[in-house]
Amino acid sequence: MSLKPAVTETDHRQGNGSASLTIVEYGDYQCPHCGKAHPVIKEILDTFGDQVLFVFRNFPLQESHPYATIAARATEAAALQDKYWEMHDAIFEFQSQLNEEFLFSLAERLELDLDQFREDITSAEVKEKVENDFESGVRSGVNGTPSFFVNDNKFDGDATDLFNVLKESGN
Repeated sequence: MSLKPAVTETDHRQGNGSASLTIVEYGDYQCPHCGKAHPVIKEILDTFGDQVLFVFRNFPLQESHPYATIAARATEAAALQDKYWEMHDAIFEFQSQLNEEFLFSLAERLELDLDQFREDITSAEVKEKVENDFESGVRSGVNGTPSFFVNDNKFDGDATDLFNVLKESGN
C-alpha cells in the first residue's frame, strides 16, 4: 500500500523538509502500542537527524479508545497556538493519565490560551483536520495503530523494527 495523499504543508512535520527519508506514522494517542513507539521515534529522530522527516497523522480508534479523538483534537487545537509537538509529546509521555480533564491541564501547563483552546478543540476546523487524517489513513490501507509509511510505502513492522532497518541500511 502507498501513502495517500503524499505529505504536504498541512501535515505536522519534524526534521528536515528535504530529507531523503520520510516517515509517516498514523497513530492513536490512547493506543498502548503507539505509546511504546513514541520513544523509539524520538530515538530515530535523534539518531538520524537531518536525514529524516517525521510526520504524524491522527488515526483515533474511537471504539477501542474513548479519549483518542479528543486527544487528537487537543493536539490540533494546540497547533493553532504553535504548540502541536509539545502537546503531542506530553500526551504520549503521560498516556496513562489520559482523559478530557488531563488534556485541559496539559494545555494550562503548556501556557496555551485556555479560552481559545476550549473553543478550538470543538471547532469545525479541528474536527475536519482529524477526520481528514483518519480518511487518508483508510485510503492508505491503515487498519491499526501505529502504522508507518517510509517514503510513501507501508512499512510492515513496529517502530523498533523500523529503527533496526534504518540502522542496518546505514541511513
